[in-house]
Amino acid sequence: MLARLRDDELPRLELARPFVDVLPVTGTSVSTIGDLLGTETVAASDAQAARLDELQFDLGEGPCWDALRLERPVLEPDMRSPRADWPSFSEAIKDDIGALFAFPMLIGPLKIGAVDMYTTEPGILTRVHVRQATALADQVARILLHQAVSALANETEEAEVTPFSRRIIHQATGMVLAQLGLTAEDARLVIQSHAFATGRTMMAVSQDLLDGRLDFSRRDGRIEDSR
Repeated sequence: MLARLRDDELPRLELARPFVDVLPVTGTSVSTIGDLLGTETVAASDAQAARLDELQFDLGEGPCWDALRLERPVLEPDMRSPRADWPSFSEAIKDDIGALFAFPMLIGPLKIGAVDMYTTEPGILTRVHVRQATALADQVARILLHQAVSALANETEEAEVTPFSRRIIHQATGMVLAQLGLTAEDARLVIQSHAFATGRTMMAVSQDLLDGRLDFSRRDGRIEDSR
């Protein structure tokens, strides 16, 4: 199933389907959250899954927010019982949802969004299921980020064609790789994404990294920028 998600051209509306195919859940939604890509539902397997996203966005509470804030899965096996930390959300869904599971979509320090999954009856995800869901969420995060920065990346490649500029980006990619323990591909994607979010070029961001003005090391989920 991961192979199916390796194609960056996969339509966004299909990104929720692999979770339902692989995991013991009724429905799934994929959403971007925050300033980087905006807050919206990207894909939903059904109307109920889409409704869960909309409720959380409107109320400002729920598992997707917690999963992204805590940077870990939030697993609620029985939503029939009230949740003190999600009072309005719990009340709104108690008659329709049995269990709810939220997985963050993260790439290094970048918070992309979350994947919400629900069942109509209370239930759990096993450790194997959690690993599968985490792997799928990671791959979906990469797809969404690749799609978002593709236009910027193309412009950057056209504007920065000298060997010197490529060397700077390559060196900066190595720094991010070391700081965050990522693959080279994901480290470059982090640089692209920061350039996308700040309206700058990859060259400028890379130079800031090499000069020590920018540090992607994790510090309470923040990026240090001393410019």
